[in-house]
Amino acid sequence: MTRKILHLDLDAFFCAVEIQLNPALDGKPFAVGGRPEERGVVASCSYPARQFGVRSAMPMSKAVRLCPELIIVPHSFPAYHEASGKVMDILNNLTPSVEQISIDEAFLDVSLLAEDPGAIAHRLQAAINDQLNLPCSLGVATNKLLAKIANNIGKGAARGGHPPNAIQIVPPGQEAAFLAPLPITQLWGVGPRTAERLEALGMHTIGDIARWPQEDLARRFGKHGEAIALHARGLDDRPVEVTHEIKSISQETTFTHDVSDAQLLRRTLRALADGVGRRLRQSALTGKTVHIKLRWDDFTTLTRQITLDHPTDQDDEIYAAALRLFDQHWPPGRAVRLLGVGVSGFEEPHRQLGLWEDTGSRAEQRRLQATLDSLRDRFGDSAIQRGSTLRKPRKRRPQRPT
Repeated sequence: MTRKILHLDLDAFFCAVEIQLNPALDGKPFAVGGRPEERGVVASCSYPARQFGVRSAMPMSKAVRLCPELIIVPHSFPAYHEASGKVMDILNNLTPSVEQISIDEAFLDVSLLAEDPGAIAHRLQAAINDQLNLPCSLGVATNKLLAKIANNIGKGAARGGHPPNAIQIVPPGQEAAFLAPLPITQLWGVGPRTAERLEALGMHTIGDIARWPQEDLARRFGKHGEAIALHARGLDDRPVEVTHEIKSISQETTFTHDVSDAQLLRRTLRALADGVGRRLRQSALTGKTVHIKLRWDDFTTLTRQITLDHPTDQDDEIYAAALRLFDQHWPPGRAVRLLGVGVSGFEEPHRQLGLWEDTGSRAEQRRLQATLDSLRDRFGDSAIQRGSTLRKPRKRRPQRPT
């Protein structure tokens, strides 16, 4: 049976929700993100702002230089999650085969529906437009690879300072022909380095890759070359996965100004570890691998990880591992722009204790952690803070007698 796969992407989703919250923003150049003086980054920008060259992931300071009239709007995450949930409800009412990729993106398998997939896409777009007042674009094809690329092409073809609300269809049997004229960078798995190597061999379009001997691509690039060869021919048998496994939980912060103070960096590391531990417990997850992320003042980034001898969701254990990595890899005095902590390598949260573990102290630690979580859930994150994360008051110098 020929599959019918849709890829849905909400157009400038954060901005669309912000317009619902404040209709005065409609038609104006604005961006969602942090302030430029605080090293904010553009999380999403309106289509009028894009006319000035503003793009997502751009430093907000650059965005303001490109568009001096840019309106900066802070995040409204609860509203985004609420709107996303409503969109996913519409998708799941259409088909049970929905793979949510992110807050504003999903694949759908509608193969079991008798209706033409293009008609399904138009009906779905109209429902999201009319019921939720959210613009969205869709790609329609026989597999996930083509549906995603089709959506990118459809959105990219739109012009003007308004959401594309596009639908791009790749008919069955036309997969290779659709891909052939596209640049190689449109193909999944072809990043800048791979593109450079392919172009050095004379391949500039996806059709060039499709015509290249598959055995030679496999010899030059290994399994990655085999995948590229198949994708260039429009072949992709991956199913739409209804469940999406969480691979890691992490938190990071970008400092307003570069930080080289060891005490401040360690206090920040402590707070990040606490946040990761709490999210692990909320998700009923434990992990064995702790990693840190350091971005220096020249924007180069270092990541390091360590594997524990047992899985954990405890703040103290996460912090101890993160601090060990930090002390090993931070040159004292070097300025840090961004600091992050994460945990991966998940296992079941309630493991059997080892023979020599102090079960009493561990149980007591878990009870204390649960109490702290409960208090923070009820009264807010700032209700209880560790003394080690608070700034120490400066000692007053004794005044000389007059």
